[in-house]
Amino acid sequence: MNLNILIMNKALIFSLLLFISSGAIAQVIGKIDKKTKEFSIAPDQKAEYTLIGYQLPNTTTKHLICFSSNENMVREESGKCVLGAYFDTDRMKVGDKIIFLGNYGKLFVKMSYVSGAGNKMTFYLSRTGLVLK
Repeated sequence: MNLNILIMNKALIFSLLLFISSGAIAQVIGKIDKKTKEFSIAPDQKAEYTLIGYQLPNTTTKHLICFSSNENMVREESGKCVLGAYFDTDRMKVGDKIIFLGNYGKLFVKMSYVSGAGNKMTFYLSRTGLVLK
């Protein structure tokens, strides 16, 4: 009987770890390429998400760019955000890209939106849901 309890405990612990790790993986929304420093959000993610790019590293400042899985949010923010509102980075204009400039404190990362014409605009994203790969 003790052997059965031990096996059951191990199975429960393994299941719990698997559940926690799968949840953590699902939380990654955006990726930053280590070599190029280019930021991307893959299309067709299963998780719901919204990432707002702020004018300053403060969530009360002007929204400059928005990425969201919510169609209403993209529609609403597209009229407010100077850099646009998108479902993912593949939907940005051809030639446009976002470059990681560095961490800004514990809560934000500093990014640069670079247009195909070479124009640049700095904005700040919350670090939540981002990973450097």
